[in-house]
Formats: sequence, C-alpha cells, structure tokens
Amino acid sequence: MLFDFESMRTVTQVFMFLLAGLSIATLVGLALSLFNKKKDYTELKQRINSWWIMIGIFGLALLMGPLVTVLLFAILSFVALKEYFSMTPTRLVDRNVLFWAYLTIPLQYYWVATGWYGMFIIFIPVYTFLFIPFRMVLAGETKNYLRAVGNIHWGLMLTVFTLSHLAYLVMLPSEGEYQSLTMSGDGAALLLFLVVLTQLNDVAQYIWGKILGTTPIAPTISPNKTREGLIGGVITTGILAMILAGLLTPMIWWQGLLVGLGIGIAGFIGDVSLSAIKRDIGIKDSGQLIPGHGGILDRLDSLTFTAPLFFHVMRYFYF
Repeated sequence: MLFDFESMRTVTQVFMFLLAGLSIATLVGLALSLFNKKKDYTELKQRINSWWIMIGIFGLALLMGPLVTVLLFAILSFVALKEYFSMTPTRLVDRNVLFWAYLTIPLQYYWVATGWYGMFIIFIPVYTFLFIPFRMVLAGETKNYLRAVGNIHWGLMLTVFTLSHLAYLVMLPSEGEYQSLTMSGDGAALLLFLVVLTQLNDVAQYIWGKILGTTPIAPTISPNKTREGLIGGVITTGILAMILAGLLTPMIWWQGLLVGLGIGIAGFIGDVSLSAIKRDIGIKDSGQLIPGHGGILDRLDSLTFTAPLFFHVMRYFYF
C-alpha cells in the first residue's frame, strides 16, 4: 500500500523546504567552525548531522507508504520503551512482566495498521493497565509494588500509547477504507505538520530563551527553560501553524493558529515532564543513540504530549 502520488505533492514541497533549511544550517555550522576556531562546534555538527539522518529516515518511510510509516513508529516505540526501562528502576521480580509490556507494541500498532480505532484507544489504558498489575501480583512480591506498577504504566503511556497516535495520523483520513492499493496522502500531511511544528517549537523556545530569557519557569526541573523562551516559542509555533495549516491540514488560518499555540504549550509540558523523570533519576540524557541529541526519548519527549492532543482534535472536528 502506498500514498496517492497526487495528494503527496504538498508534502513533498514542504519536505524540500525542510531540506533547504537544513542545508543552510549545515553551511552556517561549517562557516562557524572555519572562521571561529577558538570555539568548539562539535556538538552543533553532531546535531545537524543527526538531523540529516532523522529527516532522511522519516522521509523514506513516508515515501514507502503508510504501513512502513507505522512500522517505523513501532520501532521507535520499542527503542523508547527500552530506554525508559533502562533508566528507571525496576524490581528484579518484574523482569518477566516486562515481556508483556514489550508485547503491547506489536499489538498496539496492529490496531493502528488495521484502522481499528476502538481497540487502539482502549487497549493500553484499559486492558493492559489491568493486566500488568494482575501479572505482577502473581509474582507474590509486595515491596514497592505500587511504585513498580506506576513505573510500568507510565512507561507504556509515554512511549507506546502516545507515540502510536503519530502512526494513526497517517491512517486517519482513510479510516476503515483499506481495500485500495493507494491511500490518501492527507494523513502524511497531518503527520508532517505535527512533527515539524513540534520540533521547531523546541528550537524556537531555545532560541528565544537565549535571546530574551531572564525568568526561569521551572528552575528545579529544567533551569534553562524561561518564561520568555516559552512565550516566544509558542507565538512562533502559532504563526508557523497558521501558515502551514492551509497547505497540510483541513484547517483555515485562525484554526491553525489556535492549534499551533496548543502544540507549543503541549510540547513544553512534554519536554519538562521527561526532564522531571531524568532529574529524579539523576541523569542528563535518556540515552546516547542520537549524537548531539541524546536518546530517542530526548528527541520525542515533546511529541508524547502533542501527538495525542493533535490527533484527537483532528479526528473530532475534521474526520
């Protein structure tokens, strides 16, 4: 199954703009390293190189169709859940329970691939959340039981349930209609809209914070986050959403503006939520898989909050 070529035209054009922007960033990074040798730009180069790889994989998955895109996010969920369990404390007695936690990934993404919305939306927060404590009780260990249950539940919610909404976006416009060999690219456009805005929101909040930031907003969790950075990033994201809304979504400009502002706020909450977990554990990054960025969770933290919110707004009002 592939996306309809004609409906992917706008997605391709937006991707070209992204690649052009990344090319400019690459040239700027190269110029800085050549003309200001007193400062080390290794991390900046690593970040830009990693972005080339991430955008390339993302674009290739979209090019190969909705099922490959769903598979990509299933793999991301697996890596993210593995990172989560690697950095959070789990009881030795619960090692066998983790097998059932990992098993939810192929099942959850199967519901996505088949467009079974009813099972998709309740499988983890109802059936899995009831089964996991039952399986843990069978182990017979009560010490730290409540903490262990909460840890596994939050891991599944954060890395599987929320991220699976990204995959379902590509199926949303053709929900329940899978007989054809091609599918509308409108879902790919929705996914691109959300991913681009969420990631640019992170960048905008960082830049505005560096330029104008004076007032820490969560000093005990993320000292570098400022109110000025948050406000500037949210406004920037709202403006970008207003511009892109008519190209990639069924929204008109003012609806795109409102959704963009919501993405900016939700992205910030997702970011600081993961920061709180890392601060509690005493680590800086969730992993080292992505040079210059950290782990998968460090790159997807904002999307864990923006994805379900954006998905349900789209499904409720437009599909």
